[in-house]
Amino acid sequence: MFRAAARSLVTPVARRAALTPAAVAPLRFAPSLLVQQRTYAASSLAPETIKARIEDVLKSFEKVDATKVAPAASFTNDLGLDSLDAVEVVMAIEEEFAIEIPDEDADRITTVGEAVDYITKSPEAR
Repeated sequence: MFRAAARSLVTPVARRAALTPAAVAPLRFAPSLLVQQRTYAASSLAPETIKARIEDVLKSFEKVDATKVAPAASFTNDLGLDSLDAVEVVMAIEEEFAIEIPDEDADRITTVGEAVDYITKSPEAR
């Protein structure tokens, strides 16, 4: 209702003046400021650092024997975690590195080494 009333207040001459190419031309060819944004990729984490952080995450779980944590150690077979614990491990790894691991990739992470490999290949891991 108010839009229709506002449109009727604008005179036909004002409408034509607003749409003429002469009124638009100075704006189109006016010099513009060049704005450039620089972004830098974070340096990737070293695999040794990733491995140490993942081992620390695993050692924080009560069920995990710290002496059994190794790159080839399976979450379920070697470390004695059940499937729910393995999901919690992946969630803890996501928190540790500030990333989100898709479900299909999370299902494939079953050992410490696979977790290290996945985080190494993730450019957004911090």
